[in-house]
Amino acid sequence: MRFLFVCIVFFISLFLGVSSWVVAQTESDQRPLLNVQDGLGFSKDSVFSLNMRFRMQNRLAFWSLRDDVPESGIEARIRRLRLRFDGFLGSPKLAYYIQLSFSRADQDLVSGVVAQTIRDAMVYYFFDDNFYIGFGQSKLPGNRQRVISSGNIHMPERSLANNRFTIDRDFGVFAYKTIYMGEQLHWKIRTAISSGEGRNSVMSDVGLAYTARVELLPFGRFKNTGDYSEGDLEFEPKPKLSLATTYSFNHRAVRQGGQIGSPLSTPVDIQTFIADMMFKFQGWAFMAEFFDRKISGFTIIDATFDELMRVPIGLAYNLQLSRMLNPRNEIILRYTAIKPPEDRREFQPELYTKAIGFTHYFNKHRIKSQFYVGLDDRQHPEVQPLPFTFENRLQIIFQVEFGI
Repeated sequence: MRFLFVCIVFFISLFLGVSSWVVAQTESDQRPLLNVQDGLGFSKDSVFSLNMRFRMQNRLAFWSLRDDVPESGIEARIRRLRLRFDGFLGSPKLAYYIQLSFSRADQDLVSGVVAQTIRDAMVYYFFDDNFYIGFGQSKLPGNRQRVISSGNIHMPERSLANNRFTIDRDFGVFAYKTIYMGEQLHWKIRTAISSGEGRNSVMSDVGLAYTARVELLPFGRFKNTGDYSEGDLEFEPKPKLSLATTYSFNHRAVRQGGQIGSPLSTPVDIQTFIADMMFKFQGWAFMAEFFDRKISGFTIIDATFDELMRVPIGLAYNLQLSRMLNPRNEIILRYTAIKPPEDRREFQPELYTKAIGFTHYFNKHRIKSQFYVGLDDRQHPEVQPLPFTFENRLQIIFQVEFGI
């Protein structure tokens, strides 16, 4: 049933795109146009367009553990190196988006053994400017900070709450709709039916993941889609606000985090509720996220008890406040908390982050330098050591982002 549904949507999109391409061939023939305004672009009338971009994040960091046996280290690496292609073929209505990653951490080679080069591979059909569908692999419409590109966040990394409770990328069918109600107020609706097993998965299971996100913008659009870019780099002259909620149900998930994490020997149903907001006004920006995750649908046996108890569940929130000191310099504060249920605290600790960051923008988010100091505290239970890589960790990070 899943295969049949996906095939129907794909062939409808293909048919519509080919029909538009045939019509486009009757238009006047012109030489290709090269532009470099936003990446490196090639286009020819309404026949095709190709836009190429790259970006890299080079990082130097120091970390220190405050434990019974003090330990510290230095991190020096290319955190991200990505190449992106987007455009259309045959008709502007039939678009594509491809994103590839090349650094070790970006290919999941730190914790895995198979290089995950493909991050996004999507085909879109636009019925109009306010309604389109997609087929392929992309980010699910989850929490705001995850959907925001890592190139548009103003700290070097997303929060610990995002790392534990995000629903990440998946392969499936996506639908996007914007509804306007008057000159200012409008809604954004994002939905997806996906495999539930994450990007480039080789696993197979009868379960699917169902995701829906609704956003309300009561005061109109942000400049340059600023509701999905951290920091008020545009210095919004009037208050702008986006309120959103997401619900995701991953039926028979086979990984500890749903679309991410280690494999599970027993499938589990994962429900994730997310609420978030973005506010910007005259250089100030405030973002808040709240997570609530529950699991069900499994029977605990001795072989699976340990791994299921380590499936991240509970409540979490992340708060970020920033101020543009001038068009090039910004200061950022972050506070994050993760609280497991009472019956899981023996296995899952409480986690807290307190951090401050400073970013200097050479060319907005495309070229910038970032400085970060953060303290990740873990409330350590007394019963047994836990398989986490840090305990009361101090982090100092300097990172440069460069791209087009």
